[in-house]
Amino acid sequence: MFDMNFYAGKKVLVTGHTGFKGTWLCKILINAGALVTGYSLDPPTEPNLFSLSGINSEMNSIIGDIRDFDKLKQVFDETRPEIVLHLAAQPIVRDSYKDPRYTYDTNVMGTVNLLECVRLSGCVKSVLNVTTDKVYNNREWCWGYREDEPLDGFDPYSNSKSCSELVTHSYINSFFNDGSVAVSTARAGNVIGGGDFANDRIIPDCIRAMQNGTDIIVRNPFSTRPYQHVLEPLFVYLMIARKQYEDIKFAGYYNVGPDDCDCVTTGELTDLFCKYWGDNAAWKNVSEDNAPHEANFLKLDCSKLKSVFGWKPRWHINECMDMTCRFGKTFLSGGNISDEMNAEINEFLS
Repeated sequence: MFDMNFYAGKKVLVTGHTGFKGTWLCKILINAGALVTGYSLDPPTEPNLFSLSGINSEMNSIIGDIRDFDKLKQVFDETRPEIVLHLAAQPIVRDSYKDPRYTYDTNVMGTVNLLECVRLSGCVKSVLNVTTDKVYNNREWCWGYREDEPLDGFDPYSNSKSCSELVTHSYINSFFNDGSVAVSTARAGNVIGGGDFANDRIIPDCIRAMQNGTDIIVRNPFSTRPYQHVLEPLFVYLMIARKQYEDIKFAGYYNVGPDDCDCVTTGELTDLFCKYWGDNAAWKNVSEDNAPHEANFLKLDCSKLKSVFGWKPRWHINECMDMTCRFGKTFLSGGNISDEMNAEINEFLS
């Protein structure tokens, strides 16, 4: 499934390359011999994985705003990418309540700007727009959502990614239906893994608590999410981008998530963290009154991805947490982050 030899020498543009998932994705591509250009804002946190990984010197890293169409088009004109992986976004649900206009501007008009650059470039053969499992009209039922379910995310973040999907559908129908460009979207579940330092995410909160010697604070221990290791969806993105590059019939809309056995509550996930971290790690439930709405239950049906590509998840939740804690301890002990990333990528592929 994951033939990385395909990417050797390919010109690949990754938007959002300074983020958590973007940095891991660029690391994989660089290791595969791709000619990688990244377009993104400065890293969103301090510390951040992009700086710790040291990949800046191994790729063409361009700091720019996805809302800046002229600068983005200049990057397309100068680098002439064959493959585009669109990860740039405002990705935090709570931040979308604080600044909904910025969230929509980035996640919707950013997608418009990207696809318009693709339309005008004449060089791109394969595009993947990375959205989220939260694009669906979530009724909090017990089965997973399929790709043909209605899109209508509740909060500004989720809704803006639903809009990004609709923008993509329109560009496919209006401009790419001649088969000149293969375009897909990937709706991924929640990711965990080493190097995430974002606010309001459970694993970064766990690592910060370990760093500070405090209990982990859990806001909603009963919410169920499809957690997966960050490498899981990234290799799926690369698989989709490669397969549709070779044959446009593979272009489509795909859910990317774990099996049902790995859909756990936040409390169960934090229990696993404490188990694999050791050192008397503990957490406490601190529910918030008047907290902004977040879904309590969300699962994906990934039957389509499995049927079309013969894919199945590589790591289960215990292995995901083992890797995540290993990375966290490497970071806190001042270990070599690039080496740890390489080791985890190699283990995933082995």
